[in-house]
Amino acid sequence: MKEYWTSLASLLGVLAFCQSLLQTVFPPELRFAFLKLASKIFHWFSSYYYFDITEIDGVNTNELYNAVQLYLSATVSITGTRLSLTRALNSSAITFGLSNNDCMVDTFNGVTVLWEHVVTQRQNQTFSWRPLPEEKRGFTLRIKKKDKFLILNSYLDFIMDKANDIRRKNQDRLLYTNSRGGSLDSRGHPWESVPFKHPSTFDTLAMDPKVKQEIMDDLKDFANGQSFYQKTGRAWKRGYLLYGPPGTGKSSMIAAMANFLGYDIYDLELTEVHTNSELRKLLMKTSSKSIIVIEDIDCSITLTNRKKNNGGGGGGGAAMRTYYDSPEMRGVSGEEGGGNSITLSGLLNFTDGLWSCCGSERIFVFTTNHIEKLDPALLRSGRMDMHIFMSHCSFPALKILLKNYLGFQEGDLDEEIAKEFEEVLDKAGMTPADVSEALIKNRRDKDKAVRELLEVLKVKAENKNKKSNAGSAEEEEEEQEKRALESPKVEGCDLEEEDNSCKKGDGDDDEDQKQDDAKIEK
Repeated sequence: MKEYWTSLASLLGVLAFCQSLLQTVFPPELRFAFLKLASKIFHWFSSYYYFDITEIDGVNTNELYNAVQLYLSATVSITGTRLSLTRALNSSAITFGLSNNDCMVDTFNGVTVLWEHVVTQRQNQTFSWRPLPEEKRGFTLRIKKKDKFLILNSYLDFIMDKANDIRRKNQDRLLYTNSRGGSLDSRGHPWESVPFKHPSTFDTLAMDPKVKQEIMDDLKDFANGQSFYQKTGRAWKRGYLLYGPPGTGKSSMIAAMANFLGYDIYDLELTEVHTNSELRKLLMKTSSKSIIVIEDIDCSITLTNRKKNNGGGGGGGAAMRTYYDSPEMRGVSGEEGGGNSITLSGLLNFTDGLWSCCGSERIFVFTTNHIEKLDPALLRSGRMDMHIFMSHCSFPALKILLKNYLGFQEGDLDEEIAKEFEEVLDKAGMTPADVSEALIKNRRDKDKAVRELLEVLKVKAENKNKKSNAGSAEEEEEEQEKRALESPKVEGCDLEEEDNSCKKGDGDDDEDQKQDDAKIEK
């Protein structure tokens, strides 16, 4: 045993002597050149390319590193057994990723690549204005040489787009408002935001399933249509007009669209905006992948129909001037001066002009209770591409409400009661909001809730029928009175009576004249 330790000590001494000799004979520069040459020779005979993506590029954070980390957290082909769990700020989901010095395999367009998460200790750093982390992190991408030019650029672009989608889905959506009009805050932002927590989805939205599917397909085509819009030379935006009676679910539809696409919502209050330039400023400060909403546009500012305004007296040119320059079109009453000066032209440019193109993937949504009050220029394609009528509660919508509030599944509702609902719903004309309120009151007792809802619908239908009958009777009486007043026969009779009276009067005068002549002759 003693001889063994003696031999080992002698060997270590020889190695130390050789190391010192090499350092003396071969300086560091020569050794570095030799290692570099060996590395090149290795890469010449290797069939792979290696790409390093560091966490920090100089003093700035590498955006590609964060994108790769998010992308890899969403894949399921992880080969390692140790995962790191993270939860980002303003995020409602927990994501997982590669642990230190772990590997995973990914496939893109039929090409297999290898990712390795490399973590090493950072050497003692010199003075820096920005302290660097103790660990040096990065990803190493290994791709076969023959596949480099096939997928490298497209693969990295795909990772960036995928990471943006993941980041948007994980983060809570925001609801923005322009409570300060168009003025900027200390950070230069005209919008104020709060977390958007509305739970409405297309699954819970009470409307015809066919119409919902059409809207969802249209939204999907828009979100995935970047290449289509570029190919056709159109701005990547789309407009939706939601119209119908109050309580039909217009606001819930907007929330469902935002949750479906993962977009933020900008609730634009036109009464807080004073000029067209402020309107453009607000548009420029909106982000891509967002929904810009103007609710009750017919009530926000006065935007009347041009045909009605031009129908008055005067020349056409004067009418057109007063239309754009009148206080009514600016949203200012006759008594007020210098108030809201937004014009219809400014609103049209906001939705479909050159300024609407400063950004991409935006959706404009207008809501109104009276579509007939809106100017046709606001309704044409290119501004409001899809008109969605939010109607009263129908039977398909009722089945969704019964499922949401009472837990009714397909086939749970009695057939006779279902037939009664189908017959009375169209006649009653109740909104989904009224039906929901009737179900909420008795949601603990399903049968009682269904019975009372049916009774309410029947009463509504009867009252509506009585009003319609009374209204038709009044219309008939008014029509008869009109006909009686405008009838030519009545006027003719009056004229004949006047003529007869006149003739009778003339005859009496002739008789008196004859009697006087006879007296004179005597």
